[in-house]
Amino acid sequence: MTLNAVGSPSPIFLCGPTASGKSALAAELAQQCEGEVVNADAFQLYHGLETLVAAPSPSERSIAPHHLYGVLSPEETCDAMRYREMALSVIQEIQSRGRIPIVTGGSGLYLKFLTHGPDPLPPGDPELRRQLDTRSLPDLIQELTRLDPLEASRTPLANRRYVSRALEICLLSGRPCSELRDRWTRKTQEIDLTLTGLVLRRERSDLHRRIELRTRQMLAGGALQEVRTTPLSPTLSKAIGVPQIRQFLEGTIDLDRCHEHIAAATRQYAKRQETWFRREKWLLPLPWSPGADLPISAALSLLGS
Repeated sequence: MTLNAVGSPSPIFLCGPTASGKSALAAELAQQCEGEVVNADAFQLYHGLETLVAAPSPSERSIAPHHLYGVLSPEETCDAMRYREMALSVIQEIQSRGRIPIVTGGSGLYLKFLTHGPDPLPPGDPELRRQLDTRSLPDLIQELTRLDPLEASRTPLANRRYVSRALEICLLSGRPCSELRDRWTRKTQEIDLTLTGLVLRRERSDLHRRIELRTRQMLAGGALQEVRTTPLSPTLSKAIGVPQIRQFLEGTIDLDRCHEHIAAATRQYAKRQETWFRREKWLLPLPWSPGADLPISAALSLLGS
């Protein structure tokens, strides 16, 4: 199953950091393009924490069909590969009806698995890692240099974790790590040429203001009750706001401190998202000025509509 089946409308990806306004713009874009919105946010897949994870509002969802929101039990676990399988199935069904999938979210790993698939590097082997951990760093560097001099030349050799992982790939695959990584780089560059996507760009101060406002609205709007009453899987327990609200419910911190911690964690997450999106050169930047209306005209212009 592929994203761009012959004769089917290609998906449009609308990405951006948390609190940048993706949900509102995606709904309007879907309406304008005769499309349907597909979720690419790891935590909005679950039901039970809609306020905490800022799921699209009922009014936003009424504008166009939405898919993969609240489809998992909060006690279920999920990973990027499972998401890929679910999303590809939904995207194919939308395409079969001649509609355009508007994929929106900020979960970089989930988006990468969906657009490019998993990388071909072998997963870590616990027993081999234990063996490598018993060896000195100079010894690991020496073997990596012997097996794959190219990878050794471009690996920060002072970083034991990087050296160990490169050597692990060589030993598990029986091939030079550099060969596998370079082949994957070429493949991802080819895939990039087939993708259509936008990434929302907001001024840092504007994004921080929006994060503060959303955090305040979330705490006042039912998130405390959601965390108090919803049994959560290990996956969902990692959502920003859950650890902080649990601390508040346990009496460890007061509500003001809870708000501060959530807003700070959200700002840090948004910064990591922006870094990730800058690396994805296929995404076209879509500026959104403070106080401006939905940049739907600019989005359609970038998409060539």
